[in-house]
Amino acid sequence: MKIIIINGPNLNLLGVRETEIYGDASFETYLQILRNEYKDISIDYYQSNVEGEIINKLHETGFSYDGIILNAGGYTHTSVAIADAISAVNTDVVEVHISNVYKREDFRHTLLIASKCKGSIIGFGLESYRLALLSFIHEK
Repeated sequence: MKIIIINGPNLNLLGVRETEIYGDASFETYLQILRNEYKDISIDYYQSNVEGEIINKLHETGFSYDGIILNAGGYTHTSVAIADAISAVNTDVVEVHISNVYKREDFRHTLLIASKCKGSIIGFGLESYRLALLSFIHEK
């Protein structure tokens, strides 16, 4: 099984950014834990702060991977273009959010990409990524 995790803007700062919301672990540390635990699954990773680069990565991987785990960060609330890119590809996408967006500012309650995804996992910290991965594993 081949899965890619795509992280959007500011997620490169996990572990140092707003630790009261996102925790103090870097994503790279967490990713290594996932890779060690799920050795029989190829887990690729991509992060960009640029909307167009995220769209390009969805296009690049959306026809050849078994699953895409996407945390679009702030673009979740604003990007019709990312939603359209998800609709355009064949690979299922699971949207993840580290924090519970419904406990935060009102503008974060709008999830423009959610309706284009297989599902959304929200508010379980970094474990949201594991839950998304498990959704693909249990689907097989």
